[in-house]
This record gives sequence, C-alpha cells and structure tokens, in this order.
Amino acid sequence: MVTIRLSRGGSKKNPFYQIVVADIRAKRDGRYIERLGFFNPNAKGGEIPLRVDRERADYWIRQGAQPTDRAKQLLKQAAREATAIAA
Repeated sequence: MVTIRLSRGGSKKNPFYQIVVADIRAKRDGRYIERLGFFNPNAKGGEIPLRVDRERADYWIRQGAQPTDRAKQLLKQAAREATAIAA
C-alpha cells in the first residue's frame, strides 16, 4: 500500500517537512517514491510555507494512495491557496 505523508528534515527544534509518496512499510524519513512538495511550519518573512504539486498529488490519490491526516489537511490548504490566487 502507498501513502502520502510527511518526512521530517531540518535541525533540532527547527523542523522542515517534505510531502512524499512512500510505501507504508518504509521508515518515516526513509525511502520514498516521489517528493510532492514541502511544508515549512517556521516560515518567516518572504519564505514560502507550503508548496505542493497538486497535479501529482491528485494522480497518486487516483492510484489509491492514502494521505495521512496531516497530509490531507495540507493538501486541502494548498488547494484553497491555489483557488485564492487564481481568483
């Protein structure tokens, strides 16, 4: 089974997450199939807090990938931001 989840990076007390598609048996920060974007919870100033390739995320969901709860929230947030920019 394939899942869409967050993979943690960054330094101690300064997290940075990659949104990845991975096999459910893989370690949290281990091997992944594809990187879909990133989430920076500590973005300040002109830094981008969230970037997601919505087209590839939709593709993986159509193929049966199950997003985790947090990944699902971030995908919805990215969709809202994309529609706000387009409007």
